[in-house]
Amino acid sequence: MSLQGPIVVVSSHKETELIAELGAAGAFPVIETSWRDSARAVVKIAPAAVVIAEPLPADLLIAEKLAGAIATASTSGPCPYMPVVARIGDSGPAFPGALPIALEAPPARLIDRLGSALRVRTLHATTLRRADSLQGECDDLPALPDGDPLDDATVLVAGRGRTYPALTTAVGERLGVIGALAIETAAKYLDARDIDGVIIGEGFSPRLVDQFVATLGNDTRFRDLPVAIVGDSRVSVDRTRLPNLDFVVGDAVDLVTRLLPSVRLHALAARLQRQIAALEAKGMLDPQTGLFTIPAFMRDLDRAIHDVQERGIGLSLARFSFPASIDRRCSLDAARLVSRLVRSVDFACRVDDGSVLLAFNGTALTSAHVVARRIASVLRHTMLLADSADGKQRVDPAVTLAALKASDTAESLLARVFEPAPVAAA
Repeated sequence: MSLQGPIVVVSSHKETELIAELGAAGAFPVIETSWRDSARAVVKIAPAAVVIAEPLPADLLIAEKLAGAIATASTSGPCPYMPVVARIGDSGPAFPGALPIALEAPPARLIDRLGSALRVRTLHATTLRRADSLQGECDDLPALPDGDPLDDATVLVAGRGRTYPALTTAVGERLGVIGALAIETAAKYLDARDIDGVIIGEGFSPRLVDQFVATLGNDTRFRDLPVAIVGDSRVSVDRTRLPNLDFVVGDAVDLVTRLLPSVRLHALAARLQRQIAALEAKGMLDPQTGLFTIPAFMRDLDRAIHDVQERGIGLSLARFSFPASIDRRCSLDAARLVSRLVRSVDFACRVDDGSVLLAFNGTALTSAHVVARRIASVLRHTMLLADSADGKQRVDPAVTLAALKASDTAESLLARVFEPAPVAAA
């Protein structure tokens, strides 16, 4: 994509090659500034992005002023996300909140990463614009979820070497984590779950890693996914297809710290995509799960009951409840997975206790039982508890089913799925 402007480049010396390549990529205008003048430039220009072309200066107070100016510009009114890409060395602190890139990375690599971040800015701007345009049409438009996007983020860690336990532990302390001891297992999780970052540890041959990363690069779904390959730089993949691919060294905690900004950005993009879908549905979809909101579900359930009673066809309701031990992130992940599995004629919502209600439209109890067991089985074999002792404890949903009776209302039908003995998943 052609880069948006203006872009502020912060450096203590002239960045001739970087400025030339930014211009060739379509960035205009590009404003160079020194560290001392950088905070003032950000306030005055309100740029689309900031590029910090060198590690932090010795006077960290100057960097703090720049960080403060960026934070102020990013939170002043309904403005879209402002990416910051910063070069980092092997030691020393990183610029707070910036997307890091190695000091020795060529300018073209930095521009690829900047372009990936600017796609999120465009997505954010689109979300804000659509929300504003729909204000007069709908009273219950969903608000953009607040809080740190890392609260919703999940990272896939693949490996089987001596560093694998340390990596999964370090990720699990900050984020949701899915562990995979085989590349094939990792590929299955990428297709089934919402993943915001991938760490490939030791224990795999360069050829196998090369094939896996090449597959990621060839799939547009994973174009902007942060991918970290630990230690082994012999992989020969085309890095231009994966702008957030890095080869990293160091201990597990440092690796995760370096990956966090990119994971946060990917989780923000996923949040914005769900928000746009909710806006386009004019408030009927929950932006956190992709399922119906509770009011929309109840309205549709009332209409469906009236329709099937008139036509003399079946309607069944299932409730998928989860162990009390699962945390909010895992509960939301389960609901998002259900949103992928729901048939187009059915509809579902996540209720306050974390359980999921799924209405099978025009479906008798026997057929609904078969479909519900299949969904529960997918959940049980896909969802993992991040905080389990051995890292292998699965989320085992309980399923309760009820069929619509002639005398039923929505309330009486709902009451029955919250009481009977559950049906175990196969």
